[in-house]
Amino acid sequence: MTSFLRSDRSRPVAIWLFAVAALVLAMVVVGGATRLTDSGLSITQWKPVSGALPPLSAQDWNDEFARYKEIPQYAQLNKGMSLAAFKTIYWWEWSHRLLGRIVGFAFAVPFAYFLIRRELPRRLIWRCAGLFALGGLQGAVGWWMVASGLAGRVSVAPERLATHLGLAFILLSAMVWSALDAWAGAPRVKAQTPWIGYAFGLMGLIFAQILLGALVAGNDAGLVYSDWPMMNGALFPKDYAGAGLWATLAHSQAAVQFNHRILAYTVLAVAIFAAVAARRARELSPEAKTLAVVVAGAVTLQACLGVATLMTHVPIALGMAHQIMAAIVLALATAFAWRVRRV
Repeated sequence: MTSFLRSDRSRPVAIWLFAVAALVLAMVVVGGATRLTDSGLSITQWKPVSGALPPLSAQDWNDEFARYKEIPQYAQLNKGMSLAAFKTIYWWEWSHRLLGRIVGFAFAVPFAYFLIRRELPRRLIWRCAGLFALGGLQGAVGWWMVASGLAGRVSVAPERLATHLGLAFILLSAMVWSALDAWAGAPRVKAQTPWIGYAFGLMGLIFAQILLGALVAGNDAGLVYSDWPMMNGALFPKDYAGAGLWATLAHSQAAVQFNHRILAYTVLAVAIFAAVAARRARELSPEAKTLAVVVAGAVTLQACLGVATLMTHVPIALGMAHQIMAAIVLALATAFAWRVRRV
Protein backbone atom coordinates (compact mmCIF):
# COMPACT_ATOMS: atom_id res chain seq x y z
CA MET A 1 0.00 0.00 0.00
CA THR A 2 1.35 3.41 -0.99
CA SER A 3 2.64 5.47 1.91
CA PHE A 4 1.40 9.00 2.44
CA LEU A 5 4.99 10.02 3.13
CA ARG A 6 6.78 10.91 -0.06
CA SER A 7 10.35 9.69 -0.45
CA ASP A 8 12.90 12.14 -1.82
CA ARG A 9 13.70 9.68 -4.60
CA SER A 10 11.71 7.56 -7.03
CA ARG A 11 13.18 5.33 -9.70
CA PRO A 12 9.85 5.11 -11.63
CA VAL A 13 9.67 8.92 -11.72
CA ALA A 14 13.27 9.06 -12.92
CA ILE A 15 12.58 6.55 -15.70
CA TRP A 16 9.52 8.56 -16.74
CA LEU A 17 11.52 11.80 -16.91
CA PHE A 18 14.36 10.13 -18.83
CA ALA A 19 11.76 8.74 -21.28
CA VAL A 20 10.21 12.19 -21.81
CA ALA A 21 13.71 13.62 -22.30
CA ALA A 22 14.24 11.01 -25.02
CA LEU A 23 11.00 12.13 -26.66
CA VAL A 24 12.16 15.74 -26.52
CA LEU A 25 15.38 14.62 -28.21
CA ALA A 26 13.32 12.86 -30.88
CA MET A 27 11.34 16.04 -31.41
CA VAL A 28 14.58 18.00 -31.85
CA VAL A 29 15.66 15.45 -34.46
CA VAL A 30 12.37 15.62 -36.38
CA GLY A 31 12.39 19.41 -36.07
CA GLY A 32 15.88 19.48 -37.56
CA ALA A 33 14.76 17.31 -40.47
CA THR A 34 11.73 19.57 -40.95
CA ARG A 35 14.02 22.58 -41.19
CA LEU A 36 16.57 20.90 -43.45
CA THR A 37 13.83 19.84 -45.88
CA ASP A 38 12.21 23.31 -45.81
CA SER A 39 8.98 21.74 -44.59
CA GLY A 40 8.16 23.99 -41.64
CA LEU A 41 5.76 26.30 -43.47
CA SER A 42 3.72 23.57 -45.16
CA ILE A 43 0.97 23.78 -42.51
CA THR A 44 -0.26 27.36 -42.41
CA GLN A 45 -2.75 27.05 -39.56
CA TRP A 46 -2.40 26.31 -35.87
CA LYS A 47 -5.03 23.89 -34.62
CA PRO A 48 -3.78 22.36 -31.36
CA VAL A 49 -6.63 19.82 -31.16
CA SER A 50 -8.17 19.20 -34.59
CA GLY A 51 -4.75 19.57 -36.24
CA ALA A 52 -3.78 16.18 -34.82
CA LEU A 53 -5.65 14.62 -37.75
CA PRO A 54 -3.96 14.85 -41.15
CA PRO A 55 -5.95 15.42 -44.37
CA LEU A 56 -8.21 12.38 -44.85
CA SER A 57 -9.60 12.96 -48.33
CA ALA A 58 -8.50 14.29 -51.70
CA GLN A 59 -10.45 17.48 -51.03
CA ASP A 60 -8.70 17.94 -47.68
CA TRP A 61 -5.33 17.65 -49.39
CA ASN A 62 -6.36 20.14 -52.09
CA ASP A 63 -7.49 22.60 -49.43
CA GLU A 64 -4.20 22.32 -47.52
CA PHE A 65 -2.23 22.74 -50.74
CA ALA A 66 -4.32 25.76 -51.71
CA ARG A 67 -3.52 27.44 -48.38
CA TYR A 68 0.20 26.75 -48.89
CA LYS A 69 0.05 28.33 -52.34
CA GLU A 70 -0.99 31.62 -50.72
CA ILE A 71 2.27 32.15 -48.82
CA PRO A 72 5.50 33.68 -50.23
CA GLN A 73 7.53 30.47 -49.90
CA TYR A 74 5.41 28.77 -52.55
CA ALA A 75 5.34 31.77 -54.88
CA GLN A 76 9.07 32.48 -54.68
CA LEU A 77 10.65 29.08 -54.11
CA ASN A 78 8.24 26.26 -54.91
CA LYS A 79 5.96 27.57 -57.64
CA GLY A 80 4.74 24.67 -59.73
CA MET A 81 5.25 22.14 -56.95
CA SER A 82 3.19 18.98 -57.41
CA LEU A 83 0.70 17.76 -54.84
CA ALA A 84 2.90 14.71 -54.25
CA ALA A 85 5.88 16.93 -53.44
CA PHE A 86 3.72 19.03 -51.13
CA LYS A 87 2.62 15.90 -49.27
CA THR A 88 6.28 15.08 -48.57
CA ILE A 89 6.99 18.38 -46.81
CA TYR A 90 3.55 18.33 -45.17
CA TRP A 91 4.21 14.98 -43.52
CA TRP A 92 7.46 16.25 -41.98
CA GLU A 93 5.77 19.23 -40.36
CA TRP A 94 2.72 17.21 -39.32
CA SER A 95 4.98 14.59 -37.73
CA HIS A 96 6.84 17.30 -35.83
CA ARG A 97 3.60 18.74 -34.47
CA LEU A 98 2.21 15.30 -33.66
CA LEU A 99 5.35 14.44 -31.73
CA GLY A 100 4.89 17.65 -29.75
CA ARG A 101 1.40 16.48 -28.77
CA ILE A 102 2.80 13.06 -27.83
CA VAL A 103 5.43 14.69 -25.62
CA GLY A 104 2.72 16.68 -23.85
CA PHE A 105 0.59 13.58 -23.32
CA ALA A 106 3.59 11.51 -22.18
CA PHE A 107 4.36 14.14 -19.57
CA ALA A 108 0.87 15.08 -18.38
CA VAL A 109 -0.63 11.63 -17.79
CA PRO A 110 2.21 10.13 -15.70
CA PHE A 111 2.58 13.46 -13.87
CA ALA A 112 -1.04 13.26 -12.77
CA TYR A 113 -0.66 9.57 -11.91
CA PHE A 114 2.41 10.12 -9.73
CA LEU A 115 0.75 13.08 -8.02
CA ILE A 116 -2.38 11.10 -7.20
CA ARG A 117 -0.34 8.15 -5.98
CA ARG A 118 1.88 10.49 -3.96
CA GLU A 119 4.94 8.95 -5.56
CA LEU A 120 6.43 12.18 -6.88
CA PRO A 121 9.14 13.55 -4.56
CA ARG A 122 7.77 16.71 -2.95
CA ARG A 123 10.74 18.82 -4.02
CA LEU A 124 10.05 17.91 -7.67
CA ILE A 125 6.33 18.73 -7.77
CA TRP A 126 6.60 22.40 -8.63
CA ARG A 127 9.60 21.78 -10.84
CA CYS A 128 7.63 19.28 -12.91
CA ALA A 129 4.68 21.66 -13.04
CA GLY A 130 7.06 24.29 -14.38
CA LEU A 131 8.36 21.86 -16.99
CA PHE A 132 4.80 21.16 -18.11
CA ALA A 133 4.11 24.89 -18.42
CA LEU A 134 7.34 25.37 -20.34
CA GLY A 135 6.29 22.60 -22.72
CA GLY A 136 3.01 24.41 -23.37
CA LEU A 137 4.91 27.64 -23.98
CA GLN A 138 7.13 25.78 -26.44
CA GLY A 139 4.09 24.90 -28.54
CA ALA A 140 3.00 28.54 -28.64
CA VAL A 141 6.53 29.68 -29.51
CA GLY A 142 6.58 27.10 -32.30
CA TRP A 143 3.52 28.67 -33.90
CA TRP A 144 4.95 32.18 -33.30
CA MET A 145 8.02 31.01 -35.22
CA VAL A 146 6.00 29.53 -38.09
CA ALA A 147 3.82 32.65 -38.32
CA SER A 148 6.92 34.75 -39.03
CA GLY A 149 7.36 32.92 -42.34
CA LEU A 150 3.80 33.13 -43.63
CA ALA A 151 3.94 36.73 -44.85
CA GLY A 152 6.79 38.84 -46.18
CA ARG A 153 9.36 36.05 -45.89
CA VAL A 154 10.11 32.67 -47.47
CA SER A 155 11.38 31.17 -44.21
CA VAL A 156 10.93 31.68 -40.48
CA ALA A 157 12.73 34.50 -38.67
CA PRO A 158 16.14 33.24 -37.46
CA GLU A 159 15.76 34.76 -34.00
CA ARG A 160 12.41 32.99 -33.56
CA LEU A 161 13.97 29.72 -34.68
CA ALA A 162 16.72 30.25 -32.08
CA THR A 163 14.09 30.92 -29.40
CA HIS A 164 12.15 27.77 -30.32
CA LEU A 165 15.24 25.57 -30.39
CA GLY A 166 16.62 27.16 -27.23
CA LEU A 167 13.46 26.35 -25.31
CA ALA A 168 13.62 22.75 -26.53
CA PHE A 169 17.16 22.40 -25.22
CA ILE A 170 16.24 24.03 -21.90
CA LEU A 171 13.49 21.44 -21.56
CA LEU A 172 15.90 18.62 -22.42
CA SER A 173 18.50 19.78 -19.91
CA ALA A 174 15.93 20.34 -17.15
CA MET A 175 14.42 16.89 -17.79
CA VAL A 176 17.82 15.22 -17.51
CA TRP A 177 18.66 17.13 -14.31
CA SER A 178 15.28 16.33 -12.74
CA ALA A 179 15.52 12.67 -13.71
CA LEU A 180 18.93 12.43 -12.05
CA ASP A 181 17.50 14.10 -8.95
CA ALA A 182 14.62 11.65 -8.86
CA TRP A 183 16.96 8.69 -9.31
CA ALA A 184 19.50 9.65 -6.65
CA GLY A 185 17.43 11.73 -4.24
CA ALA A 186 18.41 15.03 -2.68
CA PRO A 187 22.14 15.43 -2.03
CA ARG A 188 22.93 14.63 1.59
CA VAL A 189 25.94 16.95 1.40
CA LYS A 190 26.36 19.58 -1.29
CA ALA A 191 29.86 19.98 -2.60
CA GLN A 192 31.71 23.23 -1.91
CA THR A 193 34.05 23.56 -4.86
CA PRO A 194 34.78 26.07 -7.65
CA TRP A 195 34.08 23.21 -10.05
CA ILE A 196 30.38 23.98 -9.67
CA GLY A 197 30.88 27.35 -11.32
CA TYR A 198 33.13 25.86 -13.97
CA ALA A 199 30.60 23.18 -14.83
CA PHE A 200 27.72 25.62 -15.11
CA GLY A 201 29.91 27.94 -17.14
CA LEU A 202 30.61 25.13 -19.60
CA MET A 203 26.88 24.41 -19.80
CA GLY A 204 26.24 28.09 -20.55
CA LEU A 205 28.85 28.15 -23.31
CA ILE A 206 27.36 25.02 -24.91
CA PHE A 207 23.86 26.48 -24.76
CA ALA A 208 25.04 29.76 -26.30
CA GLN A 209 26.72 27.77 -29.07
CA ILE A 210 23.44 25.96 -29.74
CA LEU A 211 21.64 29.31 -30.09
CA LEU A 212 24.30 30.52 -32.51
CA GLY A 213 23.86 27.29 -34.45
CA ALA A 214 20.15 28.03 -34.72
CA LEU A 215 20.95 31.46 -36.16
CA VAL A 216 23.27 29.79 -38.67
CA ALA A 217 20.45 27.43 -39.65
CA GLY A 218 17.84 30.18 -39.79
CA ASN A 219 19.99 32.26 -42.12
CA ASP A 220 21.13 29.28 -44.24
CA ALA A 221 24.60 30.47 -43.31
CA GLY A 222 26.00 26.96 -43.46
CA LEU A 223 25.69 27.16 -47.25
CA VAL A 224 28.21 30.01 -47.56
CA TYR A 225 31.91 30.08 -46.69
CA SER A 226 32.22 26.32 -46.95
CA ASP A 227 36.00 26.32 -46.62
CA TRP A 228 37.73 25.73 -43.30
CA PRO A 229 39.60 26.96 -41.28
CA MET A 230 39.54 30.05 -43.47
CA MET A 231 36.40 31.83 -44.69
CA ASN A 232 36.71 32.29 -48.44
CA GLY A 233 40.46 32.37 -47.96
CA ALA A 234 40.38 34.99 -45.20
CA LEU A 235 40.49 34.81 -41.42
CA PHE A 236 37.69 37.34 -41.10
CA PRO A 237 34.80 37.62 -43.59
CA LYS A 238 34.62 40.92 -45.45
CA ASP A 239 30.83 41.10 -45.34
CA TYR A 240 30.59 40.48 -41.58
CA ALA A 241 28.74 43.71 -40.77
CA GLY A 242 25.04 44.18 -41.51
CA ALA A 243 22.98 47.34 -41.61
CA GLY A 244 23.03 47.60 -37.81
CA LEU A 245 23.94 45.69 -34.66
CA TRP A 246 20.88 43.42 -34.71
CA ALA A 247 21.10 42.92 -38.46
CA THR A 248 24.71 41.85 -37.96
CA LEU A 249 24.28 39.55 -34.97
CA ALA A 250 21.04 37.88 -36.08
CA HIS A 251 20.80 38.21 -39.86
CA SER A 252 24.27 38.50 -41.41
CA GLN A 253 25.25 35.12 -42.86
CA ALA A 254 28.94 35.91 -42.51
CA ALA A 255 28.57 37.15 -38.94
CA VAL A 256 26.51 34.27 -37.57
CA GLN A 257 28.78 31.66 -39.12
CA PHE A 258 31.95 33.44 -37.91
CA ASN A 259 30.52 33.80 -34.40
CA HIS A 260 29.50 30.13 -34.40
CA ARG A 261 33.03 29.12 -35.39
CA ILE A 262 34.74 31.29 -32.76
CA LEU A 263 32.51 30.07 -29.94
CA ALA A 264 33.04 26.48 -31.12
CA TYR A 265 36.79 26.90 -30.67
CA THR A 266 36.16 28.38 -27.23
CA VAL A 267 33.86 25.55 -26.14
CA LEU A 268 36.35 22.96 -27.41
CA ALA A 269 39.26 24.56 -25.56
CA VAL A 270 37.29 24.94 -22.31
CA ALA A 271 35.96 21.36 -22.47
CA ILE A 272 39.42 19.86 -23.06
CA PHE A 273 40.97 22.01 -20.33
CA ALA A 274 38.20 21.00 -17.92
CA ALA A 275 38.76 17.31 -18.69
CA VAL A 276 42.51 17.55 -18.08
CA ALA A 277 42.05 19.57 -14.89
CA ALA A 278 39.29 17.28 -13.65
CA ARG A 279 41.54 14.24 -13.86
CA ARG A 280 43.90 15.94 -11.40
CA ALA A 281 41.24 17.39 -9.08
CA ARG A 282 41.18 15.58 -5.74
CA GLU A 283 37.83 17.04 -4.74
CA LEU A 284 35.97 15.50 -7.69
CA SER A 285 34.46 12.03 -7.56
CA PRO A 286 35.56 9.37 -10.06
CA GLU A 287 32.14 9.71 -11.75
CA ALA A 288 32.59 13.46 -12.21
CA LYS A 289 36.08 12.96 -13.62
CA THR A 290 34.77 10.41 -16.11
CA LEU A 291 31.94 12.70 -17.14
CA ALA A 292 34.38 15.57 -17.73
CA VAL A 293 36.38 13.40 -20.12
CA VAL A 294 33.22 12.16 -21.86
CA VAL A 295 31.99 15.75 -22.32
CA ALA A 296 35.33 16.74 -23.87
CA GLY A 297 35.17 13.77 -26.22
CA ALA A 298 31.60 14.60 -27.23
CA VAL A 299 32.51 18.24 -27.85
CA THR A 300 35.45 17.17 -30.00
CA LEU A 301 33.23 14.87 -32.06
CA GLN A 302 30.66 17.64 -32.41
CA ALA A 303 33.31 20.06 -33.65
CA CYS A 304 34.44 17.54 -36.27
CA LEU A 305 30.82 16.99 -37.32
CA GLY A 306 30.37 20.74 -37.66
CA VAL A 307 33.36 21.09 -39.95
CA ALA A 308 32.28 18.11 -42.06
CA THR A 309 28.73 19.45 -42.31
CA LEU A 310 29.98 22.86 -43.43
CA MET A 311 32.49 21.59 -45.99
CA THR A 312 29.96 19.20 -47.58
CA HIS A 313 27.31 21.96 -47.92
CA VAL A 314 25.00 20.67 -45.18
CA PRO A 315 23.66 17.32 -46.42
CA ILE A 316 20.54 16.30 -44.50
CA ALA A 317 22.19 13.31 -42.80
CA LEU A 318 25.13 15.32 -41.46
CA GLY A 319 22.93 18.27 -40.55
CA MET A 320 20.72 16.01 -38.45
CA ALA A 321 23.73 14.28 -36.88
CA HIS A 322 25.16 17.66 -35.92
CA GLN A 323 21.90 18.67 -34.23
CA ILE A 324 21.54 15.32 -32.43
CA MET A 325 25.10 15.59 -31.17
CA ALA A 326 24.41 19.09 -29.85
CA ALA A 327 21.62 17.64 -27.69
CA ILE A 328 23.87 14.83 -26.47
CA VAL A 329 26.66 17.28 -25.59
CA LEU A 330 24.29 19.46 -23.56
CA ALA A 331 22.80 16.43 -21.78
CA LEU A 332 26.29 15.19 -20.84
CA ALA A 333 27.32 18.65 -19.65
CA THR A 334 24.14 18.76 -17.57
CA ALA A 335 25.01 15.41 -15.99
CA PHE A 336 28.52 16.68 -15.26
CA ALA A 337 27.23 19.85 -13.58
CA TRP A 338 24.72 17.79 -11.60
CA ARG A 339 27.43 15.42 -10.41
CA VAL A 340 29.97 18.01 -9.26
CA ARG A 341 27.36 19.48 -6.90
CA ARG A 342 27.49 16.26 -4.89
CA VAL A 343 30.32 15.05 -2.71
